[in-house]
Amino acid sequence: MRLPTSGLIVLGGIGADAHSVGLTLLKHAISEAGHVVDFLGTQNNLDDFFRHAADADVVMVSCMDGHLRHYLKAFPDLMLRYPETDALWYAGGNLDVGSSERIRGEARRLGFRRVFPTYVDIPTVLSVLAEDLSIRGPAIRGRPAASPWRAHPGTAPSDQRLTVAELQRQRPAVLESWPTGARARDLADNAAFLHRQPSFAHAHVPRLRAEPPFLVQPRSGVALAAEQRAAFTALRRAGADVLSYQIDSLTRNNDYRKAGDALAESRERGTSTLNGFPMVNHGVDVLRQMAAEVRAPLQTRHSTRDPRLLAEISSAGGVTGYEGGAITYNIPYFKDYPLAESLRRWQYVDRLVGLYREKFGVVIDREFFGTLTAVLIPPSLAIVVNVIEAMLAASQGVGSVSLGYAEQGNRAQDIAAIRVLRELGQKYLANLGYPGVQVNIVFHQHMAAFPQKRSRAAQLIVASAATGRLSGASRLITKTPVEATTIPSVSDNQEGLRLSRLGVSEADGIEVDERTVREEATILRAEVDQILESVLVAGGGSLTDGVVKAFALGYLDVPFSPSVYNRGAVLTARDVRGAVRYLNTGRLRFSPDVIEFHRSRMSERRRVEEPPVRSDWQLVERDVLRIPSDHYRKWPLDA
Repeated sequence: MRLPTSGLIVLGGIGADAHSVGLTLLKHAISEAGHVVDFLGTQNNLDDFFRHAADADVVMVSCMDGHLRHYLKAFPDLMLRYPETDALWYAGGNLDVGSSERIRGEARRLGFRRVFPTYVDIPTVLSVLAEDLSIRGPAIRGRPAASPWRAHPGTAPSDQRLTVAELQRQRPAVLESWPTGARARDLADNAAFLHRQPSFAHAHVPRLRAEPPFLVQPRSGVALAAEQRAAFTALRRAGADVLSYQIDSLTRNNDYRKAGDALAESRERGTSTLNGFPMVNHGVDVLRQMAAEVRAPLQTRHSTRDPRLLAEISSAGGVTGYEGGAITYNIPYFKDYPLAESLRRWQYVDRLVGLYREKFGVVIDREFFGTLTAVLIPPSLAIVVNVIEAMLAASQGVGSVSLGYAEQGNRAQDIAAIRVLRELGQKYLANLGYPGVQVNIVFHQHMAAFPQKRSRAAQLIVASAATGRLSGASRLITKTPVEATTIPSVSDNQEGLRLSRLGVSEADGIEVDERTVREEATILRAEVDQILESVLVAGGGSLTDGVVKAFALGYLDVPFSPSVYNRGAVLTARDVRGAVRYLNTGRLRFSPDVIEFHRSRMSERRRVEEPPVRSDWQLVERDVLRIPSDHYRKWPLDA
């Protein structure tokens, strides 16, 4: 639909929020409606929006992490600093950890014309945009310049294992970057405490003559230590096998000062105003007290830009699992973070973990967020990135890795992906000379937009848990029935655990379509081998150099990534059975038969699509919104 009045729309995400899929779809929808879009991408400061607002008709600010109140504190001052700004301001996403009505009122008092505290569909946005512009009239005074492509992402670090001396040389600067770091300095003392804690890695190991365990893990992160302890206790009683600290988004952006302010505010109010646990601000002693009382295998989950201090404090505090990696906690999350820099930082983390194992016999599991941007991720890309992260970690001495995969919704494809992920993870580690590394496989329940209706969300969770169990994964990371509407509470997570346990028990009565699984596995093996070979060739045999150059060349390319170091040429959609296929393979170095396989599957989808689509992006938009808009019969989509 082309709107009768066009305008210049500034669109971007604010603060530490890294959600880019919805923004990308909205950008294309607004452009196809006839507007000019000045697209800022994710992780902007409020000042960035004001600097682009002078010529704009509407400024759209997206915030999905619940911290909009923190990000808008300077709004009145900036309105005075930029008096020429007369654009209409919109805010949308998941705007507040607490009350949606509170943030709606606060934003409107600041001068926002439209405030959408929770999910809003694209047609509604286009409709109110048309209404507002018809009253205002266009005021375009110039088209925005295109964002530059960063052709030089830096020089990759060496593949060689960091020496202990080099690690020790770097540690003081890391530990001194925030006052709580000093308490993590003594590695021997940390190791002695870690030895007394339940092992996250060992929890995955089958007992004598027993089948491998299928662990169930909820997410959990609140600001106050007492509330976090209560949440852990409640989730453990509800059946969680392992537990994790979900780190807040201010800490993830290494903004410990703001995290400290929010922690103080939470203490003053007596309830959390953060969307996670500010581990760095709490420090080692709080973690050790928590570990001593909870007595469960613990993991730290985050997406922190610089993960080194968090890794030091997490390990010193008795946490025996640490998530993240140089690719998985960069390309899906950050707009301008050179891969060479993230590779160096994660080498530090992996060498620290390796040193705990080599010197003290403490095995800390390292997990990789293979879900990437979570939406329409082709399994072969997820597998390749996991395998690369695992090889990088093993080369620094890591002894246990967990490879993560996000359910996409076609059961046969998801089961095949989990099986191939385990098979090729073990194969490539062995070929690299690390056959003794423990390999665990993690199945994330559907990570994209959830159904709005609680009953539909519950059905998805039950069926998803069954798929995870049928796949042979080591661990299931659960979702809740309220994912689409609010930040889940402890009781919501308890309900997610109950539904997941129900799905696990129902898996025994489900017959797997083994023929289709084998077909999917065959194509996945070919794709993974071809992508991985292109990475190694690009680096001349160096994996670190290969990663940096492969992203620059487009041989690695993650759909919907906000990163300027990701080409963004790869486009994906579902085939008629709901499996994720390549709509555009970009510069991925696939053989002609692989390209033809995906072309054929997507041609079949276009032939039967009703109503017909005008563009590839319209097809993608339908697939992204299919679940939250309830345009599907049942989960999984091939059921």
